[in-house]
Amino acid sequence: MTHEAMIARAHDVLATEINGLRQADAAIGSTFCEIIEAILATLERGGKIVVTGIGKNIHVGEKIAATMASTGSTAMLLNPVQAMHGDLGMVTPADIVLAISYSGESDEVIRLIPSLRRIGVKVIGMTGKTDSSLAKNSDWVYWINCGREACPFNMAPTTSTTATLALGDALAMVLLEARGFRKENFALLHPAGAIGRALLFRVKDIMRTGNQLATLTESASVKDAIVAMTSAKAGCACIVSNEGVLLGIFTDGDLRRLLSSETPAPMSCPITEVMIRNPIRVPLSALAVEVLNIFENHKVDDLPVVDEHDCLVGTIDIQDLPRMKIL
Repeated sequence: MTHEAMIARAHDVLATEINGLRQADAAIGSTFCEIIEAILATLERGGKIVVTGIGKNIHVGEKIAATMASTGSTAMLLNPVQAMHGDLGMVTPADIVLAISYSGESDEVIRLIPSLRRIGVKVIGMTGKTDSSLAKNSDWVYWINCGREACPFNMAPTTSTTATLALGDALAMVLLEARGFRKENFALLHPAGAIGRALLFRVKDIMRTGNQLATLTESASVKDAIVAMTSAKAGCACIVSNEGVLLGIFTDGDLRRLLSSETPAPMSCPITEVMIRNPIRVPLSALAVEVLNIFENHKVDDLPVVDEHDCLVGTIDIQDLPRMKIL
């Protein structure tokens, strides 16, 4: 198989799966809303979402359950084989079951349905076949309409598992918004790693202050800025009024641009002539994740931090974030 053929086949696989996602997207309708409302009612009465499936779908189901749980919708994965040997004890009448089987005929899943009915739980059948056994024995059918598998034999679960995963994400994200889940809630469920730190840390926890803060008054020159930045080992100097209100910022990037220009005697140039006026700033109460968004969207390396009176209280250098394991 030539390299060109390999690349062409890879493109074909992705095109098939993308087309499958488009078909799945087009099939979402009023039943989806009924499913969301049923899950919301379950969660409000203290129940949980029980996700089950077999084969590739147990792995997909694990991810769906994990995404739901991590975004505030209590969920768990139930292996249908283990369920028939005692794990059904984890299911209560207050719960709701999301049963996944693209064919709708997976023996292990179908055999589980009568036992779930005896417990008294409602079942959402997530399947590609609306006339299947699973569909007929479910309270709601979440249709995985995705067309052909990317497998050349139309056998290996590829397009169908991609579509199932995406439709699970759709459930989780709509539930997130419907339940008013916020960034602060997300932080409580993700205390470890960069995500947790970015959501739990506030600006005051990561900003530079004291001798690490280069500040100047309006009467300063570019030379004064260089001295202040060097002393503070900072990439910027902030210009403030006599009352401490932020007026502007001068960065090492601004310095390089100034020195490469034809400005005469750049070292003695008044800082007010070359500073960036009204710079992007961040309030002291902001979360670290908001700082990350500003750095990403505005392509800056240094951010002044101000209080409620717009007075400078610190700066944030993007180079500090990896050291704090926030990036």
